[in-house]
Amino acid sequence: MRVVAINSSPHKNKGNTALILNPFLDGIRDEGAQVELIFSRDLNINPCQGDFACMVKTPGHCIQKDDMNWLDHKISQADMVVLASPVYCDGVNGSMKNIMDRTLPQILPFFEIENNHLRHPLREGVKPGKLVLVSNCGFWEIDNFQPLLTHMEAYCKNSHDEFAGALLRPHGPALMNMLEHGMPVDDVLEAAREAGRQIVRNGEISEETLQIVSRELLPREMYMQILNQYFTQEIEKWKK
Repeated sequence: MRVVAINSSPHKNKGNTALILNPFLDGIRDEGAQVELIFSRDLNINPCQGDFACMVKTPGHCIQKDDMNWLDHKISQADMVVLASPVYCDGVNGSMKNIMDRTLPQILPFFEIENNHLRHPLREGVKPGKLVLVSNCGFWEIDNFQPLLTHMEAYCKNSHDEFAGALLRPHGPALMNMLEHGMPVDDVLEAAREAGRQIVRNGEISEETLQIVSRELLPREMYMQILNQYFTQEIEKWKK
């Protein structure tokens, strides 16, 4: 199995998103899959120009000359794509949205009816695969991921991929803080790794495993107080 993982966190391997993504990818490797991890911050990818050149002028290829020229090919040939993004304004962040938009060359300009909806068919040579979401959110409640999940499900319908699951970490900053202070959160990281093993072995991730990844780390009121105190201190520091 060939897996392409894209981490769009601006903090790359030092961010909250990586805390869940990296053990998940380790679990995938445990089962013998080939994993390539790519950081969007290292790439030069422009926004889609919306000119449909990739559909009619240069079919299957964007006229823009940037890193999406080679990344789109990797995505189109992967057995599984893992998109890892922090929640920004109820969705993926800007660099991930650019990448998703720029996968348009994978489809044909024509329409067909599929499940009572108009869809674009895939171009010849593009491999339908699985897509897994890994996401971290600063808000405490897990329902803050709902707009992002809806978007990912719709994206998979249009890309003809199977939405194979989502590893969601609400109140994500608490996880890093608890790790730094040696508090008991190893079960969350191990569940993320087990999720990687399961997606390769079984083609899906158990709901029990996903619930451990997303489990409550500390009470909401306590989390709010900790963050409010932190930002108060940061504001005072920068006033000096």
